[in-house]
Amino acid sequence: MDKTRNFKRVYVWELPVRIFHWLNVLALFVLIITGFLIANPPALLSSAEATNLHTFGIVRFIHFTAAYLFFFVMILRIYWAFVGNRFASWRAFWPFTKKNWNNFGHVMKIDILLMNEKVEDVTKISIGHNSVATLSYLIMFVLAIIQVITGFGLYADMSSWWLPKMFDWVVPFFGGDFLVRNIHHTVMWLFIFFSMVHVYLVFYHDWLEGRGEVSSIFGGYKFVADERLKHAQDEVEIKGDNEIVASK
Repeated sequence: MDKTRNFKRVYVWELPVRIFHWLNVLALFVLIITGFLIANPPALLSSAEATNLHTFGIVRFIHFTAAYLFFFVMILRIYWAFVGNRFASWRAFWPFTKKNWNNFGHVMKIDILLMNEKVEDVTKISIGHNSVATLSYLIMFVLAIIQVITGFGLYADMSSWWLPKMFDWVVPFFGGDFLVRNIHHTVMWLFIFFSMVHVYLVFYHDWLEGRGEVSSIFGGYKFVADERLKHAQDEVEIKGDNEIVASK
């Protein structure tokens, strides 16, 4: 029979990180829906004059607005990677460390292959992002840059603002907008795939570990076993009997 395990609340996700997360969720949702409409516009029947129909223009405006939101949130998140706590730091997303590689096999076994451990070792459970997550987020960051470059590249010709105009070299560089559109569309599908896996794993961890994985992105706190905290003195500092925060 398993022994009773004591948990402490650990403040992991700071308020700016949580705001950036949900703004990205909103932006990506809008970008994907409007992106599908732009890629394959539906036929709309109307008795109004063509000059009075602005449906597709509205769709494009919403898409561009969400794109600006996504871009500026990404800039702010990069800034916070240098001023936030250790779980928000850019170092937390650098997977090429000995500690991460040692944890990689454990995460693949439990999360990806869904295998059980003969003896549960809570010290292998990451307080913030695990090693596979850090690698995947690094890849997604590169894909986000590709989306920004190709998206603003396609928008540059019809924009009068200096920001999109900075990317007017993209379409000529690829020899036309056909390849740029295909890259933009393909990366969108990668974002959809990542989002599905991300949501699944969040609920999976919440069910398997019972550490408040889902609620942490709303309130910022996770519940971490005492045994795990004893092996994490470099990651957290105790502010009180029941409050533990991430160290800088």
